[in-house]
Amino acid sequence: MTKEIYLDNAATTKPYDEVARVVSETMLHTYGNPSSLHKKGMDAENILKEASQFFARQLGALPEEIIYTSGGTESNNTAIIGAAMAYRRQGNKIITSAIEHPSVKEVFHYLNDQGFEVVTLGVNEKGEINLDELREAIDEQTILVSIMHVNNEIGTIQPIERIGQLIKEKNKETIFHVDAVQSFGKLPIHVKRAKIDFLSCSAHKFYGPRGVGILYKNKTVRMQSLVYGGGQQKNIRSGTENVPGVAGALKAAEITFAHQKEIFEHMKECKCYLAEAILSEIPDTWLNGPHLEESAPYILNIGFMDVRSEVLLHVLENEGIYVSSGSACSSHKKEKDGVLIAIGNAPKQLDHAIRFSFAHDTQIEDLKKVVEVLKMHVPLLRRYTPGGRK
Repeated sequence: MTKEIYLDNAATTKPYDEVARVVSETMLHTYGNPSSLHKKGMDAENILKEASQFFARQLGALPEEIIYTSGGTESNNTAIIGAAMAYRRQGNKIITSAIEHPSVKEVFHYLNDQGFEVVTLGVNEKGEINLDELREAIDEQTILVSIMHVNNEIGTIQPIERIGQLIKEKNKETIFHVDAVQSFGKLPIHVKRAKIDFLSCSAHKFYGPRGVGILYKNKTVRMQSLVYGGGQQKNIRSGTENVPGVAGALKAAEITFAHQKEIFEHMKECKCYLAEAILSEIPDTWLNGPHLEESAPYILNIGFMDVRSEVLLHVLENEGIYVSSGSACSSHKKEKDGVLIAIGNAPKQLDHAIRFSFAHDTQIEDLKKVVEVLKMHVPLLRRYTPGGRK
């Protein structure tokens, strides 16, 4: 049986075995409602408290500033819509970038339809925003800026501490939201130093269970609730909390942060090896996004001239190799890739990108096989591409 090689960790990671056990044990034994006053309820509530203390400590926040959601998409929606609606009387201008995740980009489209003035910052060929452009865009009407920390398709790292300080220097009332779904557990984040008011995370990106999001909310800022009901989580997100999921997220974070540096270095080694091997051994390939040493070590985006990304994805799948052709959250849409357009890719390059994304258990030996498979199939695919290399 062919060994599977999973290189789509930016879409979702395989949970640690310990996480699966914790989720199962919590479902079976700590099944009380955390809002109940009896011991079963208190046991469940204690799991939420322990998790909030841990996540707050990693972010430089307070436990009462942690909110649990169903994932990164809900966290982004909750923060952006909640803040925009709460501060609408103070201004009508909101700012984001051209390479945000769909769960941010589509929210800004919605708010534009609601009458907000949306400013979308362009990026350079590396996917970096221009800080001078951001500074110029912020005025007394600006109530919200949302910039992602690490881009999920090309691995660009935005300087969130510099961005946060710039925002507050220009307008101290402007709310700063950061989509940290791709960076939490991998890169250091300190919300107070970076002047961040809202920050979104998702457990399944750091080897935890799906369906669990972590949202940091600065206790000094306001937001309009989007979910109404029993008043859980300080009336911000009503509904019975997903205690087994939060327990699993806590276990995943504990393991990940305990080995954060070694995992980071291992993924960096994997990325450099695969990038250098592909770019040097397969003609007409190129790197999308920042230089290797400037970008996140767990995301690698490479273009293959005259090979459609979807075709190559399925060819690799037939060999037991799993990769992505872009954001998993928008892969079923037929529109051109907005991130690659934003960084200046030519039209003939847009449908030829493959994203490889790495994890703690990615093996160099497996990457060697990936290179050999690519060297075998890419020339064959090009022979059958209209106008391609023969």
